[in-house]
Amino acid sequence: MSANNGSNSTSTKVEGLEMIMERFFTAPRDLVFKMYTEPDHVSRWWGPHGWTTTNYQMDVRPGGIWHYCMRSEDGTEAWGKSTYQEINEPEKLVFLDAFSDENGNEVEDMPVMKITVDFVEEGNGTRIISTTLFNSEEELKKVVDMGVEQGMSETFDRLETYLNEF
Repeated sequence: MSANNGSNSTSTKVEGLEMIMERFFTAPRDLVFKMYTEPDHVSRWWGPHGWTTTNYQMDVRPGGIWHYCMRSEDGTEAWGKSTYQEINEPEKLVFLDAFSDENGNEVEDMPVMKITVDFVEEGNGTRIISTTLFNSEEELKKVVDMGVEQGMSETFDRLETYLNEF
């Protein structure tokens, strides 16, 4: 599994129970970090093409919660809840990410993933390295089969477009 179609595309690899996605952005690290941690920014780019994101709670601190809903053009809803574990501005975010309902209750039989997002200064921009750790091969396969690789690649496309406004 690998998507790397050019200089600014998303690359994906699986190593053991980790899915690692990387993308380079021609933008300063401080700005890219803010895109991930400020609700007004996140709602402008988070989610695949054709989806909008509404933040219901976003408390970016260790133990804080990000509760959100992504909605597709046809009205399909996908709720998520992340619990921040580590914030090292502007270098790293670590959070537990879960599928949830509108009340923030985690969905049973869906994986809870530990996601580490590293923001690495590189030349004239920032490389995001997002590492998702799964508890089992079955959980990894379940999420891959849902299309997360394409969805995250499109989400990064939207981030790149949004960063061009700055």
